[in-house]
Amino acid sequence: MLLSLMRRHAKSWLIKFLIAIIALVFIFYFGYSFTSKEGVKVAEVNGEVISGMEYQRTYRELLTNLKREYGTVWNDNLIKVFDLKNRALEELIDKKIISQEARRIGMDITEKEIQDRILSYPAFQFRGQFDENRYRSLLANNRMKPENFETIIAQDMLRQKLSQFLLTFLLASDREILEQYTYMNQQVKIGFVHFAPEDFKESIQIDPDPMKNYFEEHKEAYRIPEKIKLSYITIDPDDFREKIRLDDLEIVSYYEDNMEMFTEERQVKARHILFKVDPDAPEDEEKKVKERALEVLEKAHSGSDFSELAKQYSEGPTREDGGDLGYFSRGRMVKPFEDAAFAMEKGQISDLVRTSFGYHIIKVEDIREEKTKPLEEVREQISDILTRTQSMDLANEKALSLIDQMPYDVDLDEYAAQHQVPASTTAYFSRDDPVPELAGDGRLLESIFALQEKDVSDVIEFKEKFYIFQVSSKKPSYLPEMEEVSEELREDYGLYLAKKEAESAAEKYLAELKGGRDWSALAEEWNMETDTTDFFTRLDFPPKIGMTPGLQEVAFKLSRENRYPDTIFENEKGAYVIRWEAEKGIDKEKFKEEKERYAASLMMTKQQYIFRSWLDRLKMRADIDRSPFEEFK
Repeated sequence: MLLSLMRRHAKSWLIKFLIAIIALVFIFYFGYSFTSKEGVKVAEVNGEVISGMEYQRTYRELLTNLKREYGTVWNDNLIKVFDLKNRALEELIDKKIISQEARRIGMDITEKEIQDRILSYPAFQFRGQFDENRYRSLLANNRMKPENFETIIAQDMLRQKLSQFLLTFLLASDREILEQYTYMNQQVKIGFVHFAPEDFKESIQIDPDPMKNYFEEHKEAYRIPEKIKLSYITIDPDDFREKIRLDDLEIVSYYEDNMEMFTEERQVKARHILFKVDPDAPEDEEKKVKERALEVLEKAHSGSDFSELAKQYSEGPTREDGGDLGYFSRGRMVKPFEDAAFAMEKGQISDLVRTSFGYHIIKVEDIREEKTKPLEEVREQISDILTRTQSMDLANEKALSLIDQMPYDVDLDEYAAQHQVPASTTAYFSRDDPVPELAGDGRLLESIFALQEKDVSDVIEFKEKFYIFQVSSKKPSYLPEMEEVSEELREDYGLYLAKKEAESAAEKYLAELKGGRDWSALAEEWNMETDTTDFFTRLDFPPKIGMTPGLQEVAFKLSRENRYPDTIFENEKGAYVIRWEAEKGIDKEKFKEEKERYAASLMMTKQQYIFRSWLDRLKMRADIDRSPFEEFK
């Protein structure tokens, strides 16, 4: 009742007076309990207390990060979805255990180490120097005291130092790196025969009783997911554009404040003739290409038509266009080419320019000097930007005013009609569906499905419009009766039987191959087609076959002496009989180039695994009392 009254009269003097009274009551009556809660014990780790202040700080950090990630589609119900309260506690328990273990082995962080880390933070620096005012201001903006921030820094540094200590002697040997590289880059090619279920459908007989048994065994696959129905208000900024009145001063101010938006960089229009040669080409090969390029360069300097020379001699993709590259600014071409082109005058032809692609002859045909577009040329563009920005602001204000005035127990459709704003109602949809009429991404769906029935969301900005959602109805997930899914069931059961037939045929086929039958002759006898994949690695899905559980690992165990596996393979497309065709070892030169990267990746994986295992073991042995947390929550 009180909330309803407050929402309806949010801007009246009565509500302002009530809010002032409530604020005073909270300050004087509840203020002590809020402050004192920071000193409450939340949990205990090996006799060491985790305080309410520590917990609230960690919880706020996690919450801030999530809100930043979800942006305009965030709603507070997601706190439960992500189990944020327990996540904050577990993070603190990890930190306590790390800190305790560090002390046990005599490891600590000195004040000077903390000071040096803070002094080096870019965020706290002004003109390359630490600025104490900026430091204190940034902390204050994040509701954090310097001593608390320094504690966080110390904990992070301690974790890093402890991690380095534990992993000092952890190395990736040359053999391990080579094994990892080989595992990920070795390739194999296989032949296969595909037994498609569709080819067996005509012989399938569907009996009701076995189909009923199939349904009972696979009932969970037919579960109807939770579905919701939405009512929602749309506030479209385009509806506010006509209300925007811009004066000339706004346009001029925007132009002057954003001059870089309207500045065009210096541009060069050029043609080129490319003679391809690899950066690592042998000396004799490079010499031949260079001699050929010099011959053409002489023709270009002697007055031959450059465009025709490019069509005749260039090996680049612009050959058919006479080497025309159009206009380009700095940053578009490889540096040696760019440096040469921008150093030339209009009409000038370069000497040979060597890049990673080969030798170039460049002709500059035109130059556009850097210029700033005059205000009159961009006035309409600025007007559109300002109109869009201001209409977005008005739309957001309208949406917020609707939320402010909304009764506590509201029917959104009725409320929208009262306020003469457009409202829509969706059909029922599940988490696997896009929001009807809106589409949307996973974060929007998570946010909406976190709402309870009759809950109203905050204002959500999505695709440059503002929305207020209400879950008008929810249908819980349930297991259907067989009759509800009879058509889908019959189709699935028929496919299931056809796949069984395909698998049975494939097993017989494989048995004959392993018994000594010829690959091609057997295929002809069975009227089957053989096919071959391209080479693939363990990390690839086999080409033409796709994701097939277990196939990659088995394929890499086959060989010329042992071409057939002991089993067939199945995926959603049917059953496969495979055989080994060929293999490719690693490229040893490429391994040398990529060895460092693989070594770093392997070290990181090992470090993360070892550190997490070490922490988990300590956690299992620790005396952790979480019971106070239940009361604290």
